[in-house]
Amino acid sequence: MQHSSTSRRREGSPWTGLWAVFFKEMADHLSSTRMRILEVLILLSAVGAVYAGAQTLRQTISEDPFLLLRVFTAAQDPLPSFVAFLSFFLPLAAIALGFDAINGEYSRNTLSRILAQPIYRDALLWGKFLAGLATIALILLALFLLVVGLSLIFLGVPPSSEEVARALLFLLATLAYTGVWLGIALVTSVLFRSAATSALAAIAVWLFFALFWGIIAQLLAQAVAPFDPFNPESELRQTEALLAFSRLSPNTLYAEAIQALLNPGVRSLGPVLISQLEGALLGSPLPLGQSFLLAWPQLTGLIALTIGLFAVAYVLFQRREVRA
Repeated sequence: MQHSSTSRRREGSPWTGLWAVFFKEMADHLSSTRMRILEVLILLSAVGAVYAGAQTLRQTISEDPFLLLRVFTAAQDPLPSFVAFLSFFLPLAAIALGFDAINGEYSRNTLSRILAQPIYRDALLWGKFLAGLATIALILLALFLLVVGLSLIFLGVPPSSEEVARALLFLLATLAYTGVWLGIALVTSVLFRSAATSALAAIAVWLFFALFWGIIAQLLAQAVAPFDPFNPESELRQTEALLAFSRLSPNTLYAEAIQALLNPGVRSLGPVLISQLEGALLGSPLPLGQSFLLAWPQLTGLIALTIGLFAVAYVLFQRREVRA
């Protein structure tokens, strides 16, 4: 009887350790100085972008049925759109939350003491990853409510149920996109013992996809499908190759997903032939279900990337020596 009760306690301990790590890490994130700095930057950027977008859209209040969605994407010089701000700041926020998740414990010589408690390695890694993701989800929800409130103040038009549903799907896509960068930061934190090295590696990956992958994808498309001026189909093949290589980047997947969700007029995320437009009502918005189906492959790709990166970090962490 004593042996069976001990086994039951050991069986339940991984979940207990998971939630202990989760709440502890989330409290640390929300109270840390780095997170407060990022929150202030994101908040100021969001308020500026929403204000500029609302000023631009005031002239089209009676003409546009999707004003809330336009607030997310409208830009006014010199300020970019709210979506552009998020796509720039959120990868940095995810990297800031995850670059020292594991190697920070090594540097403080606390990892062996943590794992000496009834906390398993997988519970520790799960807790740190989920805490970072939950922290970002909390920030995104607060920003969403702020944007809706400011839109009501500046425009005076309440959003429709379809606009709210599209905006919530946009938040889901943004969270999946941020999860990719949190996974990259977690992998570098397990891979490198130095926190500075892991931060530089994660930022280097971000810069690679943000600045250089577009150029590389274009060169690869030209090599795989060279353009022939005497063959009209060669341009289409090169465009399709460029699109395929570009979609290897999480930035492209995120951009296409939010394009389909926030712009109901988008009917395709690739090249469209004239024959495919026969019978289509040009300019009419797509229903929410059709837009979601259009963005589903991109959303699936972002979620799969997040899961794959966490799996890589999990395997690497299981093979690491605990003692510093």
